[in-house]
Amino acid sequence: MDSHNQTQEMEFVLLAFSIFQSHHIHFFLVFLAAYLVTLLGNFMIIILVLLDSRLHTPMYFFLSQLSCLDICLSSVVVPKILVNLIRQQYTISYEQCLAQAFFLIGFGGCEPALLAVMAYDRYAAICQPLHYAHLMRSKLCVQLSVAIWFWGFLDSAIYAALASKLDFCGNHQILHIWCDIPPLLKIACSDIQVNKLANHITSFLIGLGPFLFIILSYFCILASIVRIPSNTGRRKAFSTCASHIAVVTLYIGNGFLNYNQPSSGYSLESDALISIMFCIVTPMLNPLIYSLRNKEVKEARRKVFNSWRTAFSSF
Repeated sequence: MDSHNQTQEMEFVLLAFSIFQSHHIHFFLVFLAAYLVTLLGNFMIIILVLLDSRLHTPMYFFLSQLSCLDICLSSVVVPKILVNLIRQQYTISYEQCLAQAFFLIGFGGCEPALLAVMAYDRYAAICQPLHYAHLMRSKLCVQLSVAIWFWGFLDSAIYAALASKLDFCGNHQILHIWCDIPPLLKIACSDIQVNKLANHITSFLIGLGPFLFIILSYFCILASIVRIPSNTGRRKAFSTCASHIAVVTLYIGNGFLNYNQPSSGYSLESDALISIMFCIVTPMLNPLIYSLRNKEVKEARRKVFNSWRTAFSSF
């Protein structure tokens, strides 16, 4: 049997689970609660956008896309964590590992592009209000959405194709809580120069490119807000951007820490915490950020819940 076939038949041991081993039931309940909150919050956003006609705007269309991505991103990692914790078997097969890394990078890669499009939407609304309907027309929004998903999964396909060529001679222990490309590269015994080059190129295109676009968009937005004569007008304009700024800061900050660690890395506990913040905590917080101070979302939630209450009371 050749080495590549042996690689495909092996299992990886996820060493970060050693952190949770002594209290695995408690951590199981914590991860389960976080996952349920993530599903509930993000599904609520999607349902509200679908049911309330006042939310049928480009901003909320892309917000529902963000909620969909958050559900998918969390679902890639949390169910496997829950299974491993309850079974106390901290392994993952080679095929499952590559699949998890593929979807993790795919969904994670879609979010920077989506956040950049949402920044452009705010730029068009504040800086080009008379042309907003044309700049953010429905057909363009759908095209941008398709491009975002294609862009993210093109990136993950490149990563997964390169990772599938790696050999793992004897070290099957991954210093992580789930499968991702950087931890796999650390234990590979084959040449990883092409993988590193691809990582640098895609990090710029997928991560830094959208981030710079967001910065440029908000520079223009800030310049327009400063020119608004009334304090009330300035506060109202800025409030429409506040939630997006909070989500961008949370995502970019955690994403940078997760994928741009020093070569020596952090401790196993720090790696696990940063990854949990990126793939579990951030998707859980995003719907809360958008719903706590958003008047339209609050009104839509109240309207939908009242209609449901009326429907159930009639039975």
